[in-house]
Amino acid sequence: MLDPVLLRTFVAVAETLSFTGAAARLGLSQPTVSQHVRKLEQSAGRILVLRDTRTVSLTDNGEAMLGFARSILAAQDQAASYFTGTAMRGRLRFGSADNLALTQVPGILRDFRQLHPQITLELTVSQSPVLLRRLQAGQLDLVFINQDPVSLEPGEPAGQLVRRDRLVWMAHRSVVLEPDLPLPLIVYQAPSLSRSSAIRSLEEAGRTWRITCTVKEVNGVLAAVRAGIGIAPYPQSLIPADLTQVPASLAMPQLGDVDFTLVSRPGAAREPVEALSTAIMSRPFQQS
Repeated sequence: MLDPVLLRTFVAVAETLSFTGAAARLGLSQPTVSQHVRKLEQSAGRILVLRDTRTVSLTDNGEAMLGFARSILAAQDQAASYFTGTAMRGRLRFGSADNLALTQVPGILRDFRQLHPQITLELTVSQSPVLLRRLQAGQLDLVFINQDPVSLEPGEPAGQLVRRDRLVWMAHRSVVLEPDLPLPLIVYQAPSLSRSSAIRSLEEAGRTWRITCTVKEVNGVLAAVRAGIGIAPYPQSLIPADLTQVPASLAMPQLGDVDFTLVSRPGAAREPVEALSTAIMSRPFQQS
């Protein structure tokens, strides 16, 4: 059995990457925090935290434990709410980037609605810049979006990292790229992180290109790629099974990384936002 008290302390250490910070958050002494982590490691039979005089980090087993701990604590909180009659209520306006809405979001929201049936959940699916604008305008409470891990746009808030992925070139298996012809690109309308990354990387590499299809949403990207109209920049882990990554033998320029992040609105109802954030963070990332 994994003691919820130890798990809660471990989550605080993992989120602050500091024994001192975890102690302050939980109202415990630092020796107590250390003792809790040590006891949890003994229960698990694995080293979970690496600590030296300057830094605290999680081992691979620690990362795995963090997901389990969040799930266990969320389930415990839900059970306590159910049996004490304090089930969470309210309205939560949630926005999801369209590529994530195709893969990650349905299962998350299905489970969330079962756990919190009294929360009125409103879902908006769009491109990340549109969702951020609506969040900043007070029209959304929490968004699950794509962000550039290197640089944010002016005024763009940093999000809570859920997963870092690679942007790669996606194509249909039947597509043939002629080396002497401009590369046919399928891109979102601007502004778009993947569009900017694609054009920047091609120009830096001195490759010629032409836009053969411009779309507003992810289904347009996938339809155009399946039709063989061109290639598209896309998160590697979200590529559908019937499409493929352009092979390395074609020496396409690197596109960099993309972060899937959560951004909440200051002033939004804390409990629903934290509950859905925990559900997203604790769920294993679904591969396409």
